[in-house]
Amino acid sequence: MKKCAGLLSIVFFILLCLSIFSSCASRRHWTKDLNGRITAQEIMRHIEYLASDDLEGRRSGTKGAEKAAEYIAREFEWYGLKPVGDDGTYFQNFDFVFDVRLGPGNSLSVSIGGKEETYSVEEDFLPLAFSSNERVTGEVVFAGYGISAEDLDYDDYENIDVTGKIVMAFRYGPEGDDPKSEYDKYAPTRYKAMTAREKGAAGLLLITGPESYEQDEIISLKYDSSVSSSGIVAMSISRDIAAQVFNLAGRDLRHVQSSIDSTKVPQSFHIPEVTVTLRADVVHERRVTSNVVGFLEGGDPELKDELIVIGAHYDHLGLGEHGSRAPDQIGEIHNGADDNASGVAGVLELAEAFSADRSVLRRSLLFIAFGGEEIGIIGSNYYVNNPIFELEKTVTMINLDMIGRLTDNKLIVQGVGTAAEWDSLITFSNETSGFDLALKKSGYAPGDNTPFYAKKIPVLFFFTDAHEDYHTPWDDVEKINVEGEEKIVEYVRSIATYVDTSETRPLLTQIEEEEKPTGHPRFRVSVGTIPDFAAEVEGVKLTGVREGGPAERAGIKGGDIIVRLGEKEIKNLYDYTYALGEYKPGDVVDVVVIRDGQRLTFEVTLEKRK
Repeated sequence: MKKCAGLLSIVFFILLCLSIFSSCASRRHWTKDLNGRITAQEIMRHIEYLASDDLEGRRSGTKGAEKAAEYIAREFEWYGLKPVGDDGTYFQNFDFVFDVRLGPGNSLSVSIGGKEETYSVEEDFLPLAFSSNERVTGEVVFAGYGISAEDLDYDDYENIDVTGKIVMAFRYGPEGDDPKSEYDKYAPTRYKAMTAREKGAAGLLLITGPESYEQDEIISLKYDSSVSSSGIVAMSISRDIAAQVFNLAGRDLRHVQSSIDSTKVPQSFHIPEVTVTLRADVVHERRVTSNVVGFLEGGDPELKDELIVIGAHYDHLGLGEHGSRAPDQIGEIHNGADDNASGVAGVLELAEAFSADRSVLRRSLLFIAFGGEEIGIIGSNYYVNNPIFELEKTVTMINLDMIGRLTDNKLIVQGVGTAAEWDSLITFSNETSGFDLALKKSGYAPGDNTPFYAKKIPVLFFFTDAHEDYHTPWDDVEKINVEGEEKIVEYVRSIATYVDTSETRPLLTQIEEEEKPTGHPRFRVSVGTIPDFAAEVEGVKLTGVREGGPAERAGIKGGDIIVRLGEKEIKNLYDYTYALGEYKPGDVVDVVVIRDGQRLTFEVTLEKRK
C-alpha cells in the first residue's frame, strides 16, 4: 500500500511538473520577453494570431472578437499595464445592436369585398429591417417606382393621394438597378420609405417587378447598421400577391412595369375595393463587446495626470455579412490582417516598448484596442462619452489603422492640422525614418480618432492607404509588409515620446475642414456636421460640428439631435443624407434640432462640398 502511495505521489509530481511546463510554454506562446525593442518578428506574431481563421474575422459580438480581446488583455498584463476597465479588468464593456430578426408578430392580409386572405411570413412577405413596428390598415395605391424626383421631371406620386393608404411600388427605378442611372439616387429602399412617409402613406409594399428580374425575389431581412426606423411600416411582398391585387384593378403587372420603363411616364393608380392590413415586428438583437484598456503611469509628479491615448480597432467584418466589398465571397472569413490586426500589433509593440522603458515617461499612457469600429466607430464613441480618465487631461490621441501595407515608402499622416506642433514634429521625426509623407490636416476621418477630435483633443492618424483587398477575404497575413510596419511603429514611438516628455502639452488647433459625408456621390453640399454613428436616437445626433462650417456659424452644436431639414422630417442618418442631396450650395434651409429637450430652429446657409 505504501509502495502504491509512493508511486501515486511520483505520478502526481510528474503531472504537476508537466502542468507547470505546459503553462509556461503556453505563456511563451502568448507572450515574449519584455523588452524595449520593436521588431518585425513580434509584429508578425501578433498579426498571425489576430488574422487567423480561428478568430473568424473578429466581428464584434462574436467568439472570434472575444478571443482577440482576451489575447490583447493577456499581452497588456504581461507588459505590466494596469487594468483600468470594468471591475478592475482590462475590458470596458458596451452593448450594441448586432443584427435584426423576425419577431413573432409579423402579418399581412388582403381583404377584397369583405373576404380576407392571410399570407405567410418569409414565404410570401418579409418586413424590411428599418420598418416601424406597428399595425396599419388602409386602401391600396400603386405608385410606380415610389419616386418623386423634381430634378428629373418624374413623379410617381403626382395626381394620387396616398394619405393614410398603403403604397405599393416596384423596387429600383425605370432603368433597373443600374448604378449609373439618373434614377439611382432615388432607388434605395430607405429613400422610397422616406418618400412614402413624407407623402403621408401609412405603409409601403415593395415588389421585385418581372422586368427587373425574371425570378421573383423577396428582400431579405438584413440589418443596415442604422438602429432608427424609417417611421413607416415597410415590407417586401411576393410578385404573386402584387399580381392578384393588380388583376382586381384590371391591370397586368409586367405590362405596367414595361410601359413605365419604356416611356418614363408614371402610371400610378388607386386600387378599389382592396384593403391591406400590415403588422411588422422586427427585433433588434443586442450583444456585448469591449474596448481593451491598459494603463501605464508616468513618473513626473506634475505631468503624470495628463494622458496620451494610443489606440487601434481590433474588430473586423467576420464572414463579410455587413460591409464586404466582395459580395460573392460573403460567408468566407474576412481575416483583416491589415484592417486592423496591423494597427493592433503596433499598439501592442508600443505598449511593450514603453513599459520596458517606463522610467523615462513623464505623462501617462493609455493603450486602447477599440471594439465596434467597423459598425460605426462605436467603441471610441463609447469611450469619449464614458471616459476612464478626464478628457480634459487627455493631451493627444494617436490612432493606428491599416499600417501593414507600406508601399513605395509612402505613409499618410492625418490630423496634422489639429495641433500647432504637429507639422514640425512630424517632419523632424521623419529625418531618421525617411518616409514619403502625405500630410493631411483634417482631424476627422472614418476612424477612432474622430470622436476624440470632436471632443477637442489633438489627434494623429497613421495609415498606409487603401488597397484592393480592403474589406475582402484577401486581406491576409502574407501580404503584410512587416519590415515596413516595424519602421512605422518606431516612427510613432519617437513622436509619442516627444509628446510624453515635452514640457507643454500640444496646442489644439481647429481648422475649417471639408465635409466627407457618407451617401450618394451626387451629394453636393456641406453642412459641417459630424454625426454620432453610435447614437440610438430618432433623428441624427451630432458628435460635433466642424470649425467655421455652416452648422457652427448658425449656432448648431455637438450633442444636438437633428429632427428636421427644410420640409423633411429626419428619422435617421439615411433621411439626413437623402434630404441634403436635394439641395445645392447657397441654399438657405431651416434645421430643427432637439437640445436639452427643447426644439430649436436654425437657419443654415449650405456651402459647396470641398
